[in-house]
Amino acid sequence: MIDISKLKFDENGLIPAVIVDAETGKVLMLAYMNDESLRISIKEGKTCFWSRSRNKLWRKGETSGNIQNILSIKTDCDEDSLVVTVRKDGPACHTGADSCFFKEVFYTETEFIRPGERPKETFTLDDLFDIIEDRKKNRKPGSYTTYLFDKGLDKILKKVGEESTEVIIAAKGGDKSETIYEVADLTYHLMVLMMEMGISPDDIKSELNKRHTGAEEKGQEKPG
Repeated sequence: MIDISKLKFDENGLIPAVIVDAETGKVLMLAYMNDESLRISIKEGKTCFWSRSRNKLWRKGETSGNIQNILSIKTDCDEDSLVVTVRKDGPACHTGADSCFFKEVFYTETEFIRPGERPKETFTLDDLFDIIEDRKKNRKPGSYTTYLFDKGLDKILKKVGEESTEVIIAAKGGDKSETIYEVADLTYHLMVLMMEMGISPDDIKSELNKRHTGAEEKGQEKPG
């Protein structure tokens, strides 16, 4: 056991924390802690981080219900980063995915992976919809998606409205990364709304296809 004061926080008083699922060993997310959030995490037994974008403390799951119960916290040999092993109560990612790490940056074939066995490259909207559908059917306790379905249509519509406003604010401010973040939130809540109303991605694709076909037909020259 080492003294927290011996940890090497950066010039902003922060230390990176890699969150790992105790059951699968999967990396769930990367976040940052300061001295206060680390002490809160240890005291409460649940992850508490420092939000660099919002410049304040945030307890994982305080709004979504996706709490992370801490089993252990370890530091590396240089004492400048942390690995926090948790038993999660719901998905780690705001998209509804179990882990925030699902976008491939680089991949190379090796002797250990035979052709045709390449792992899935990306987390798609269809994957997200499948997760939402599962939450609708199985109502996993502690899941934010389950919470939305339990609250019903009015709550879902309220969240869609709130997220739409966040997209507008971010875009108006000219912040591309923040706009991407908010669009992802809006997309997720729209898909929850679709599931609640029995609308499938194929229904949307069909409607877009009809519009595309109609637009092409309108652009065609009339026979002379």
